[in-house]
Amino acid sequence: MNAGTRIAYLHGFSSSPASIKGQQLARAVEALPVEVRPEYFMPQLSPRPREAVESVRAWVERTTHVNAASLTFIGSSLGGFYATHLAEHYGARAVLINPAIHPEMDLAPYVGVQRNLHTGGPFEFRSEDLADLASLAVERLTQPERYFLLVQTGDELLDYRVAVGFYAGAFQFVHGGGDHGYRGFPAQIPAVLRFAGVAARFLEAAMPGNIADS
Repeated sequence: MNAGTRIAYLHGFSSSPASIKGQQLARAVEALPVEVRPEYFMPQLSPRPREAVESVRAWVERTTHVNAASLTFIGSSLGGFYATHLAEHYGARAVLINPAIHPEMDLAPYVGVQRNLHTGGPFEFRSEDLADLASLAVERLTQPERYFLLVQTGDELLDYRVAVGFYAGAFQFVHGGGDHGYRGFPAQIPAVLRFAGVAARFLEAAMPGNIADS
């Protein structure tokens, strides 16, 4: 394992580490040669926003020195919002997949008891959580070049144009069609891993043909 490269995948609202994209990325990382394989962290995030962020911070800070250049947060939907907050906090890189920009507004209709999409387990999403999300928001990116935005215009839950505007100056790939789950994500995995610091010559193992799309 390449101890110098660390990747955290942060799932979306009511999702889990069973996320299809998170699992596809995990398989791509596992397929890399061991000498360049990043440390890969894919936690179950708490429905409490501050607890979710603190759990990722605990992983980052378990070593005595945080090397921001080696750290990449990859987040989908609400996970993209968290990834942006954490990347700004640590000066790290982030990859955002159909990210939420204003979850304190987007998730307001979901206050109440919800169920995890993968486990079926119930959890309560509270009005206080909306306030916590608002407090975690990043007003503007300090270094847009540290961000890589992946959006699909067919996202049925979030307006991709809001993300394109917020991440102005970042690396962006705007793909026509698709959906909120980001259809065809395996095709983007080599670019994601390259952005995270994996040398291009090692990425053949992470090509879509080598990763099951399920």
